[in-house]
Amino acid sequence: MAHYRASESKREQFRRYLEKSGVLDTITSVLVALYEETEKPNNALDFIKLHLGASGSEPADAEALRLELADLQQKFNLLVEENKELKNRLMQYEPSPDDGAAE
Repeated sequence: MAHYRASESKREQFRRYLEKSGVLDTITSVLVALYEETEKPNNALDFIKLHLGASGSEPADAEALRLELADLQQKFNLLVEENKELKNRLMQYEPSPDDGAAE
């Protein structure tokens, strides 16, 4: 009987841990959303995975990565434009392969 009480105590501690960390509320809200769906999805597990991923907060560095991506995209666009300019300037000084073959 003492073993039974010890396992119940561990279960209760684990339940409190899940409750305190918000896991129970999150899972409950996802299951309620699935229950309230008028057209049930073919794959309930995919629905749960999708909604669990959407309901969690983003990683702390997500905003930093977003800013870095925008910065890198801007640099890329500038480099593409510079490359076009340099190619055009180079074409002024080098004859095209067609011109050299005609002579």
